[in-house]
Amino acid sequence: MGSTAALKELQRDLENKANDLSKLQKDIAKNHQVRKKYTIQLGENELVLKELDLLNEDANVYKLIGPVLVKQDLAEANANVRKRIEYISAELKRLDATLQDLEEKQNSKKEAIFKVQQRIQSLQAGKGKA
Repeated sequence: MGSTAALKELQRDLENKANDLSKLQKDIAKNHQVRKKYTIQLGENELVLKELDLLNEDANVYKLIGPVLVKQDLAEANANVRKRIEYISAELKRLDATLQDLEEKQNSKKEAIFKVQQRIQSLQAGKGKA
């Protein structure tokens, strides 16, 4: 009778760990999605920076603000794009650190699930012999 209660407890534990693992996997997928968005933005901003570097100092630069194009100083535009690149790069580093942490947690959850599965199998094997 005691092994049945232990088996049910282990199965409940396994279910909880599986739910936690599923949540971690969703968080990892969300992280990848956000990271992809930032990577695209970084590429676009680096392209804009290259284009700005090709311009003469007296060239007209316009910034889209709502439905209106507003004239902007080339140096100011350059500084804004560089700040944006810096911000996006910092966000990518933060996302990488978060991703690494999530993957470590995922691996430890997988190991914990495997151990619980082994205990369930050993209890069931012991029950089969009795």
